[in-house]
Amino acid sequence: MKLIASKITIPNETPSVCRQGLLDTLRENLKSCHATVINGRAGTGKTMLAIDFVRRYVRRSAWYKVDAPDMSLPVFIEYLVASVARVRPGFGRQTLERQAQSFGTGEIGMAGVGGESDVAGLAEAFVYDLERQAEPLVLTIDDLHLIYDADWVIPFFHRLLLLIPTNVHMLILGRGLPPAPMWRLRSKQRLFVVTEQMLAFTKTEAEELFSGYGLGSEEASSALKRTGGRATDLHAAAIHAFAAWEAQASSPACFQ
Repeated sequence: MKLIASKITIPNETPSVCRQGLLDTLRENLKSCHATVINGRAGTGKTMLAIDFVRRYVRRSAWYKVDAPDMSLPVFIEYLVASVARVRPGFGRQTLERQAQSFGTGEIGMAGVGGESDVAGLAEAFVYDLERQAEPLVLTIDDLHLIYDADWVIPFFHRLLLLIPTNVHMLILGRGLPPAPMWRLRSKQRLFVVTEQMLAFTKTEAEELFSGYGLGSEEASSALKRTGGRATDLHAAAIHAFAAWEAQASSPACFQ
């Protein structure tokens, strides 16, 4: 299968604002739990936060952007292994061998040889491959919500998150909370959730954003109230306010 390189490459975007409070939370999670879910609707800043975090604080990071066709387990595993192999050359032999033994190369889920037990076994093989590398790793899976309905997602991730090595941390980004069996791992201190409410910009962050456009705190506060701190809407408000200021500044009336 030919892989799309952009799906396993950290995006190039650069954040306009350093969201230090959330970055500190993610840094703490590296020590206190095995995985962090960043949950929020489109435009709430999930991906940008993860990009900023791995670039600032993570020495070795794998990235996997999920698309709807990745609901096929063989496709998902190929990309998952390839994302880690970009930073750990040669990674994934045990996982790929286990996949070939259990599922072959067909576009199948748990309808394979052993059903759910084979999916769990595949997660165990992935953990085995992770354990063979001692260096810390952060593995980001973006837009996992696109495949929440796949029949193998719950057994695979439930097993994986229970066994994930202490030197590996997973960032799971999605527009909805993971299915219930994964969600319950939160009570076992294996999973932390950054909610949409936590993703909302603070007053200080909004002021920093508007300041970058040469705009004042009053305009930032007004936009913050209108948008509820949603990242995309707040950025749009700043751009609109800046454009309005430029138009006014260039108006002939300003030179009379």
